[in-house]
Formats: sequence, C-alpha cells, structure tokens
Amino acid sequence: MLKIIGRRLLVSLPLILIVTMLSFFLVLLTPGDPAAVMLGMNHTPAEYEAARVKLGLNQPALTRYGNWLKGLGNGDLGVSMFNSEPVIKILKSRSGVTFSLIIVTTIFSSIIGVALGIASAIRRGALARIVDLISLVGMSLPNFWLGLVLVAIFSVSLHLLPTIGYIQPGTSITGWLKSLVLPVAVLSAPAIGMIAQQTRSSMLEVLDSPFIRTLRAGGLGRFSIIYRHALRNAAISIITVVGLTFVSLLSGTVIAETVFALPGLGGLAVQATSRHDLPVIQGLVLYFTVIVIIVNIIVDVVYVWFNPRIRLS
Repeated sequence: MLKIIGRRLLVSLPLILIVTMLSFFLVLLTPGDPAAVMLGMNHTPAEYEAARVKLGLNQPALTRYGNWLKGLGNGDLGVSMFNSEPVIKILKSRSGVTFSLIIVTTIFSSIIGVALGIASAIRRGALARIVDLISLVGMSLPNFWLGLVLVAIFSVSLHLLPTIGYIQPGTSITGWLKSLVLPVAVLSAPAIGMIAQQTRSSMLEVLDSPFIRTLRAGGLGRFSIIYRHALRNAAISIITVVGLTFVSLLSGTVIAETVFALPGLGGLAVQATSRHDLPVIQGLVLYFTVIVIIVNIIVDVVYVWFNPRIRLS
C-alpha cells in the first residue's frame, strides 16, 4: 500500500511542475493587463509604469515563474495583485465552501446513483429505462438553467430555501444544509445518472458471470449474492466513476457558485481570471492539481482494499 502511494506521489511531482508552468504562461498569453485593470480608465503613463514595477510585471516571464517556484518551495504562494492579501489565506477562506459542496454532492450522488443502479440491475425492464431517462435528462439540462428554475420554485415561490449565500456549519448546521440543498441538487443531476448507469452495467456483468450462478446453485441467499459478492466485484468500476465525478465537480462548482453566489474557489477563479491576478490563478491551479492527485491516490488505495490481487503500475 505504501509503495503504491509513494509511486503515485513520485509521478505527481513533475505533473505539478508541468501544470503550473502551462497555466502560468497561458495566462500571460491571454489578452489583458493587471496594471491597467488595477488603475482603471484614468491613469497617466507614469502611474502605469509604476504599477507594473510594483506588480513585478516588468520582469521577464521566466524570472517571475522562477520566483514563484522559489516561494512555493518555502510554502509561500505569493500575494494577490489587487488586495495584497496572501494567496494561501484567500484560498483557505474559500476552500471550505467548495469542499462542502463537492463532498456533499459526491456522497449524495453516489448513494442515490448506486441504489438506482443496483435496483435497475436486479429488476431490469421498466426501472432500467427510468434510469436511462434520469441519466439523459440530468446530463442534457444546462446547470445554470436548472439552478434558476430551482430558485424560482423553492426560493421565490415556496420560500423553503435561501436564494443565494452560504452559512458556515459552525454558525448553524440547519442553515448550512439549507444553503447547500439547491447547489447540490444542480450538481447532482448529471452525476446521479452517470453513476447509476455505470453501477447497473457493472452489476449486470457480474450477475451474469459463472461464479454467481454457482453461488445461486449452492443455495446462497439473494441478499448475500448481491451485496457481498456482486457489488464487491462491481465496485472497481463504480469507484472509478465516483472518483471522476469528484474531479469533474471541481469545474462544475464554478457555475453553481456563480448562480447561488457562494464564496468558494469557483467564484474566485472567475474573478481572478477576469482580473489577470496571476498569483491567485497559480494558487488555484496548484490547489486543484493537488486535489486531483489526492483523489487518484485514494481511488488507487480503495482499489487494492476491495481487491488485493490488483497490482497497479
């Protein structure tokens, strides 16, 4: 197990370097000037040059990237170009919102999706077609449109849930849950269908295998066959799609946080990109890359836990 984790971490180091380098230079190639954005419309050439010097924009790109790597080695991600606040502090203040949204969505989607997938694999027929319909509808509806519809129904018309905003769990658990209901529903729509379809396909493949027929012939109970044997053997594919769902939600939260005005990393990414706030963008890229690496390591470990015979390269 430790060998697997160590190998993954070793491979991840050059990945982090490549991703951060690409993001750094791609941002430099996009139109826009942080100094001009910071000064606004009315500024003199002298003020503009002074702003560029203050922000370090007068230095060569490679020098700036090298300085950023040096700071990263010391645990420093720099400061925002616009409010001089440490990037680590900005990310820390907003990460709780995004992680709450992603984790709750992943858990909710996995429970509902796996339950629907198992049920449709056992009963097949009409229930399987319902799962297909749920999957099609969930992946077809635009997230922003679904969010606006849910707000109109549950917030504006029924007054059951808050329209926008986020409540910290330390302030009120009930308020925290209510503030997550609509964003989680929006993000779960495509995820539930995808997980349900994968679960059904994997379960059907396992249930039709020879060893399951042998267990049935031996008189083993239906519950034991489905949950102790079939589901365990189908778990590898299900875990894979759950891991992919978690990773895809990192980008999906951008829309949800925008629609519901949640102060998370997705909204920060939009704001930083529009301002060309390079230190914040670099911090976000690093954050998201590390999260993806951690999720992949967890998935690998769970693979081995479910099936010790697996040897990952």
